[in-house]
Amino acid sequence: MQTIDLRSDTVTRPGAAMRAAMCDAAVGDDVYGDDPSVNRLQAGLAERLGFEAGLFFPSGTQSNLAALMAHCQRGDEYIVGQEAHTYRYEGGGAAVLGSIQPQPLANQADGSIALADIEAAIKPNDVHYARTRLIALENTIGGKVLPPAYVAEVVALARRRGLALHLDGARLFNAAVKLGVTAADVCAGFDSVSVCLSKGLGAPVGSVLCGQRELIQSATRWRKMLGGGMRQAGVLAAAGIYALEHHVARLADDHRHAAVLAEGLAAIGELRVEPVQTNIVYVHVPLERCAALQAHLAAHGVLVSIAAKTRLVTHLDVSTEQIDIVLRLFADFFASHGG
Repeated sequence: MQTIDLRSDTVTRPGAAMRAAMCDAAVGDDVYGDDPSVNRLQAGLAERLGFEAGLFFPSGTQSNLAALMAHCQRGDEYIVGQEAHTYRYEGGGAAVLGSIQPQPLANQADGSIALADIEAAIKPNDVHYARTRLIALENTIGGKVLPPAYVAEVVALARRRGLALHLDGARLFNAAVKLGVTAADVCAGFDSVSVCLSKGLGAPVGSVLCGQRELIQSATRWRKMLGGGMRQAGVLAAAGIYALEHHVARLADDHRHAAVLAEGLAAIGELRVEPVQTNIVYVHVPLERCAALQAHLAAHGVLVSIAAKTRLVTHLDVSTEQIDIVLRLFADFFASHGG
C-alpha cells in the first residue's frame, strides 16, 4: 500500500538525482570556510535574492533565531504576528536565548499585521520600555501570500521609524511563484531573509539566512553559540543547490494540486474549506468526525493530522493521481458515515 503524506512539505525525500548531487559534492571544513559547496550555496542564494552574503543553517528555527539575535540586543523588542512561526512555533527562543522581548500583534485574515497596530506598538525612547528594534514578517504565512503593496508599506514604515526588517521566508519561493515575480522581488526592502530548503524545495535539511555582510558576520557568531557550526556540510548544501536549480518552477504543481484538493473537499457538505493560494489547504472538520476520519485515512495509507481545523500540505512527493485518491477517500468516508 502506498503512503500519501499530507502532514507537511517537510516530509519529502531526496530523489535519485538529488542524492547523486549529494554523493558527488565537493566538501571541506565549513567552520574554516573551506567547504566549496556550502560557499556556493550561500553566495549563490544571496546574490539571487539581492543580498551581500548568506549563511547555511541546519534548520529554519536556528536561522530565524540567529537573525533576531543579530538584529537585537538584550532588552530589545521585535514586533511580530501572533500566528508567525518565529513567535508561535519556535520554542520562545528569542526570549529564552536572546533576551529579546516579542511584541505579538494580531494577524489579519490575509496574514498581514495592520499598519496602525504596528505603528501603535513601537515603543517610545524611554527607559521604562523595551527598545523596539525590528519588525518580523512571514511570507507565505499559513499558505497566504502577503500583498506586495502591503509589504511596501511596511518597508516604508520601518524606514521612517528607524527599524530593521526580517523576513521569515521559509516558503519564499512559493510566494514568488504564486505572484509570478522573482524571489528577490518578494524580499526587496528587508534587511534579512531566512529561506528554508527542506519544505517545498524538497532538500532533506537546511535553511539559508541572507543579509548584508556585517549582519551575516554577527549571525555567524550567534550560529556558533547556538551549536550550529558544521564541518563537511557540503553533502547537505549540494541538496540545497540542486533544489534551487530544479525545484522552484515546479512549485506551481503543488499549488495546482492544493487548489484541486480544496475544490474537491469543498464539495463535501460537512466540510468547510478556506480559500487556497499556495500549497496549504485548511479544512474545518466536525469535531465528532475527526477520530474516525483519521483512522479511515490512515487505514488507506494517507497521513494527515485531522483536527477541527485540519492542515493538508501538497509537495513534490504528492502526485495528481494521489490527490484523486485522497478526495475519493474523503468522499467515501462522509458518504458512509452520514449524519
